[in-house]
Amino acid sequence: MINKFSSQGLLLFAILFFQISEITAQNRITREQYIETYKDWAIEDMRRSGIPASIKLAQGILESASGNSRLAVEANNHFGIKCHTGWEGERVFHHDDARNECFRKYRNPRQSFEDHTTFLTTRPRYSGLFELATTDYKGWANGLQQAGYATNPNYARLLIRIIEENQLYLLDQDISETARRSRRETQRRDTSGELVIDPFGKRQTAYNNGVRYVMVEPGDTFESLSRIFNLRSWEIPSYNDLPANADINKYRILYIENKRRNSHPDHPFHIVKEGETMHEISQQYGVRLNRLYHFNRMQDGEQPKAGDRLNLRRRIRQ
Repeated sequence: MINKFSSQGLLLFAILFFQISEITAQNRITREQYIETYKDWAIEDMRRSGIPASIKLAQGILESASGNSRLAVEANNHFGIKCHTGWEGERVFHHDDARNECFRKYRNPRQSFEDHTTFLTTRPRYSGLFELATTDYKGWANGLQQAGYATNPNYARLLIRIIEENQLYLLDQDISETARRSRRETQRRDTSGELVIDPFGKRQTAYNNGVRYVMVEPGDTFESLSRIFNLRSWEIPSYNDLPANADINKYRILYIENKRRNSHPDHPFHIVKEGETMHEISQQYGVRLNRLYHFNRMQDGEQPKAGDRLNLRRRIRQ
C-alpha cells in the first residue's frame, strides 16, 4: 500500500513538475520577441544619442538573456548596470563577478534603456565610442569591451554574433539613410514663415567628445534650432558659452547638449595657434569654457598666446 501511494505521489509530482516547466517556458521571451518589443526604442535612442540600435539591442539581449534574467524580471535592469557611486534610486543585490553586488532597479524597462544611454554618454571612458560611425557595430562592440563595460573577455565577439545572427545592423542604416536624404528633403515652413526642419532626420547631427552638435547653415538662429531639436530658448547659447544675441552664422558648429567637463583622453592638451581664442578651443574639443579657464588657472576672458600649452583634462600644478 505504501509503495502504491509512493508511486502515485511520484507520478503526481512529475506531472506537476512538467506542467510548471511548460508554463515557465511559455512565459519566457524569445530573442525575436525581445527585438520586436524594443527595436523602436533603440532606433529612437540612436537618433538622439548616436548609440547604434544594433549595439543597444545586442547588449540588452546578452545582459538580460532577452529579458528573462532575474535582473530584468525583478529589477527591469536590461543592461547589467551596477549601482556605482552616486546612484540614489532603488537597488537589488545579485551575484555577479562577486557575491551580493549592488545593481540598479528601475520602475520599468524604458527607464533602463534611458539610463543605459546616460551611462554611456556621461562617462569619459566611453567618449571615444562616439567618434565612431553608427554603422560601425564592430568598432562599438570592441570599444565597449576595451572600455571595461563587462569582464567577459569574449564580450565583443558575443555582441557581434548576436548582431549578425539577427541582422540587427540593418537597424543602424536608419540614421545613415536619413543623413543621406537630409540635403534633398523638401523643407517646410511654420506659421511664422521661418525655416523649420523636421528634427527626426532632416538635419544631420554628429558627435565630438561624445557631445552632439549640428553644422550651422545660412539662416539658422538660436530660435529656429531650438524648435528643431525641441530645446528651450536658452539652452543652445548656454551649451556653447555664447550670449543670447550672438550671431551664430559666425560659427561652424553648435552643440545641442552640454559640453564635457574635460577632453577625450587622446587629447590631454592643446598647443595654441596664432589668433586662437579660448572659446574656439572649447568648441574644438567639446569642453566647457569655464573648465578650460579652471584647468589653466586663467581669469575669465583672458586669452592665451600662440605656443601656449593648454591643459584640457586636469588643472595645471602651481
